Amino acid sequence: MTVVDAAERQHSELDISAREFWAQPFTARDETFAQLRAQPGLSWQRPFSSLFDLEEPGYWAVTRRADIVEASLNYEVFSSAQGVAPDPMPVEMQRIATFFLTMDPPQQTVYRRLVSSAFTPRNVRKIEEQIHANAVRVVDGLIGAGDVDFVAACSGQLPMMTISEMLGVPAADREAVAHAAEKLFSMSDDDYSSLEERATDTINEMILLSSTGIELAKHRRANPADDLMTAIVNAEVDGHRLTDEEVGAFLVLLASAGNDTTKQTTTHAMMALAANPEQRAWLMADFDGRIGPAIEEFVRWSSPVMQFARFVTRDTELGGQQLREGDKICMFYCSANRDEAVFERPREFDLSRSPNPHLGFGGGGPHFCLGASLAKTELRHLFRELLTRLKTVEFGQPEYLQSSFIHGIKRVPAHIG
Repeated sequence: MTVVDAAERQHSELDISAREFWAQPFTARDETFAQLRAQPGLSWQRPFSSLFDLEEPGYWAVTRRADIVEASLNYEVFSSAQGVAPDPMPVEMQRIATFFLTMDPPQQTVYRRLVSSAFTPRNVRKIEEQIHANAVRVVDGLIGAGDVDFVAACSGQLPMMTISEMLGVPAADREAVAHAAEKLFSMSDDDYSSLEERATDTINEMILLSSTGIELAKHRRANPADDLMTAIVNAEVDGHRLTDEEVGAFLVLLASAGNDTTKQTTTHAMMALAANPEQRAWLMADFDGRIGPAIEEFVRWSSPVMQFARFVTRDTELGGQQLREGDKICMFYCSANRDEAVFERPREFDLSRSPNPHLGFGGGGPHFCLGASLAKTELRHLFRELLTRLKTVEFGQPEYLQSSFIHGIKRVPAHIG
């Protein structure tokens, strides 16, 4: 088969890089993804617009679940080391915001083990106790609240409480950290930054979060305590310890990725439960026995992180498509989670769905989301409080985030009885 150089390839007529495409509702976008899933091979797409002075010829859109899993497991051929951002961005900039996401094994394995080793059973129990107490506190503030913005009053609260307490962010700094984390992955929306401000704002928010992490690391090295941050700065794997700057990069990753997944899943899932009362009734008939599979459907349905990129390290084939060394692929988890070849009735919200091999936490392999367990713990505790203590929650029309990366809801009016 003849392999065509990137400069000579024809971009797909189904343009999924345009800002106008991502301004459409999720259901409308999925119609296009369904057409792409039905086509042989992969589609060659125009590059996403960039905040930086970088040009790329385009990327291959990977929209079927099987192809995403294959690429995710084969990190030697589909590498993260040159960057994971869908839009053209210097890899050095990406590393500030994504830490070990822009690494491949064996380097990435060391960092994952370093971070994981700090989550001892004792620290995990303490974190879960904090999550439970904070979930109770969040819902305490909602009981009888009347008209609220559900995102500000509920969804956005618990993740940042959890992250701030886990890492010991001082109370005086928490609002600034939460705002920076929210803004970092929302720059494509005019509510957060104008086009002219976006590159500068991206750098500024990264610096604020990173600096906070560096200061926390320095403080705990000088003043150790019985907490997670002390465990992180003291963790050692193969003679390697995290530097203060690496702890800062970890805070950027945790504050942004750890915030968005839980926050967006909470809003999407609560809206889906309100729209599907029979699903809520099924869950509440045996909450403890059914919340596990329900959370998997919450995440599949929400698909909070919609895509990540990889770069091809040698000529290869994926999904019947010949790829060249240096090609970029974008893996669309939001499409994989609606793949008709895998899911029956993929556009239905079904809490009893089994099996449910969604890719809401990535496609598996070494880059599977390190925070998946934490996110599920937060969702379990928060939904127990929401569904057992609030009598009624009625939603108005949501305002969606303009983004090709985060399936976000900025605001949604709700009446809580």
